[in-house]
Amino acid sequence: MSHKIAPGGRISVDSLARELGVSQTPVREALSRLEAQGLVVKTHLIGYSAAEQMDKQRFEQLYELRLLVEPFAAARAAVHMSDDSIKELESLAQSMKLLERNNSRAAYGQFAQSDGEFHNLIALGSGNELVHAVLSNLHTHLHLFRLFYHSRATADANNEHDQIIEALRRRDPDAAAAAMSHHLECSKARFTSYFSD
Repeated sequence: MSHKIAPGGRISVDSLARELGVSQTPVREALSRLEAQGLVVKTHLIGYSAAEQMDKQRFEQLYELRLLVEPFAAARAAVHMSDDSIKELESLAQSMKLLERNNSRAAYGQFAQSDGEFHNLIALGSGNELVHAVLSNLHTHLHLFRLFYHSRATADANNEHDQIIEALRRRDPDAAAAAMSHHLECSKARFTSYFSD
């Protein structure tokens, strides 16, 4: 997330184990988890490297899929999500607002993970297991936020999240779908600047 290891850069299990003062086993386990998220690539007989950045075509396809699926998930969540899950979403949104004040790359990485959790909770709240599985397997948030450091993204995203939560709290499927669509369109616009020529 911090680009301390550049996209495509090799990752030495040996060096990481020494640097962290642990054996190779937990390092390999961590790298396997990162591989499952698409952040690390393992090549036979070569080893691990950081995943390449997403290209413009993949970025466009990602948002096409998200705009098809996530507003639907939000509409269903407005009907099916439990009150406790909505409270959990509100709590997560509050913690993300605290991160907004911290302008460091570490806080930005933490925000990206929380943003992923926010969208995951809504997908889970939709009650549709296939929708949840599709969205959780994309790991979009880590890849998007890894494109570049965009401090304004956190404040804008938090405001958009509030609109989604408000629609869910009102149990209004149309408003929830519209708020999610708006959030995704704004998010796409924020990250599109990375690909500008």
